[in-house]
Amino acid sequence: PTVQIVDIRDARELEREGTVPGCFNAPRGMLEFWVDPASPYYKPMFGDEGKEYVLFCGAGWRSALAARALQDMGMTNVAHIDGGYAEWQKQGAPTETLEARKASKA
Repeated sequence: PTVQIVDIRDARELEREGTVPGCFNAPRGMLEFWVDPASPYYKPMFGDEGKEYVLFCGAGWRSALAARALQDMGMTNVAHIDGGYAEWQKQGAPTETLEARKASKA
């Protein structure tokens, strides 16, 4: 299956610290609304059964709770990165600034 990495940190964190190339940003406060097909805020991107969704936050706490919440909603194809973005950076995995991301989409 295809993996979609999902950054659940807020905009201030993204601006300050950067993010993971190719990830989708879904702020923690909106996540359940974006995943629920009955919600007016639903994002069809989350309805792809062929994808594995891997959430991350700053240190892994919010993403652990968010993954659990989505599993409780019936999503079976969701996990999170233990240690979050801090661990991602510590392992030397690729990152990008928000400016670089915006420029690549322009």
